[in-house]
Amino acid sequence: MRLPIINKLEEELEKTKKELKVDIPEALKIAIAHGDLSENAEFKAAKERQMFLETRLSQLQKRISDITALNIDRLPKDRSGLGSTVRLLDLNTGDKKTYHLVFPEEVNPEEGRISTASPIGRALMGKQEGDEVKVPLAEERVEYEVLEVITIHDNLENLGR
Repeated sequence: MRLPIINKLEEELEKTKKELKVDIPEALKIAIAHGDLSENAEFKAAKERQMFLETRLSQLQKRISDITALNIDRLPKDRSGLGSTVRLLDLNTGDKKTYHLVFPEEVNPEEGRISTASPIGRALMGKQEGDEVKVPLAEERVEYEVLEVITIHDNLENLGR
């Protein structure tokens, strides 16, 4: 199964490669044309950008490799884990919340997309429908009941994978 995050990372990888192969050499050529490299701010900026992009390229390649090596079949099919959507009932307020346990690159708290390393993410790992979850936050302790768990397997199935 191919995870959607792979597409996002590969897009960034291709943009980074293009900038390294096309944009940076052009910027260096222009900067060199200005003469003395020892006091050439454009040249220094282009070289710094080149070093940054080379590092980012390496990071992206490693991250894609790590995610590709992830054996999705080993993730739980009957409880929450990476890639799961968890619907909760706040036992104190009666509010309902939905969280998606995602890779760090996909985190967006405003959309309920949280990392498994966050306090709520850690508390939700391994939970099933009907479980109670206690999340210790800095100012309070929030308690939820798990109303529904949609695992990564269900989510990928719904995407037609």
